[in-house]
Amino acid sequence: MRVFLTGATGFIGSHVIPELLGRGHQVLGLARSDAGASRLQEAGLEVHRGDLNQPETLASGAAAADAVIHCAFDHNFETFFENTKKDERNIAAMGEALEGTQKPLLITSGVGIGTPLGGGPATEDVLNPRHANPRIATELAGAALIARRIDVRTIRLPQVHDTTRAGLITPLVAEARRAGAVAYVGEGQTRWSAAHVSDVAKLYVLALEKGEPGARYHASVEEGVTARAIAEAIGKGTGLPVRSVATEEVEHYFGWMAPFAALDMIASNAWTRARLGWEPTGPDLLTDLAAMEYPALAQT
Repeated sequence: MRVFLTGATGFIGSHVIPELLGRGHQVLGLARSDAGASRLQEAGLEVHRGDLNQPETLASGAAAADAVIHCAFDHNFETFFENTKKDERNIAAMGEALEGTQKPLLITSGVGIGTPLGGGPATEDVLNPRHANPRIATELAGAALIARRIDVRTIRLPQVHDTTRAGLITPLVAEARRAGAVAYVGEGQTRWSAAHVSDVAKLYVLALEKGEPGARYHASVEEGVTARAIAEAIGKGTGLPVRSVATEEVEHYFGWMAPFAALDMIASNAWTRARLGWEPTGPDLLTDLAAMEYPALAQT
């Protein structure tokens, strides 16, 4: 297939590329800048120039391909709500370009959207429209397209990691450096699910080749790693002290990440693995945090 890949120069998208090429697919990669276009050309990709602020450019890329994998997202968390609305517009535009075809559109969300109202691990059969995470806009945009019989499949991400990045943990390190200590709330028993980026990339391709219209897939490998274990790993890697904090101290130590500080983001992957035959093999989160390139992380 000729696959239009948004986010092709990003953390996850750059790992999806070799998985697609290795399976014999052609890749049309989205690039915003000349530098990004050059990187994609060097990797042997065809380049489609476009911008997340111009939905029509993503729609034209979708129309020129046999399938779409939408990994791109604006990760400026100072404008997180606005960025989710931008994602909503881009999904709508690509979906409109694919309407009336059988071409699949894979979109990217977070595992938290599958958390049941009563709590517990997120599951693929749940879409919680009341979830506090503004990223719900992504899945509601997808649901609107599914209602129009457009083949939308959703990949829900946990904390995606290697030794250079680790989802929300990367900015958590920056906040810890600012505050002078790595913190966890109370006893630190809240948990975040996680997966190595290589396993996540494989899942996108499996969902493309074997997935079903309307399905949601969880890219979580570890159901949940405790906040305390994460904090202690960061403390060891950075040399910062690690401490438990009370609720009233959360904003000081977590900054803009305060709403996530005591949030359980655990997720099951049982259905995904059974349906797609996904067999993760990458390192676990704490292994990568132990080998994290913390000096380089300070420069990002």
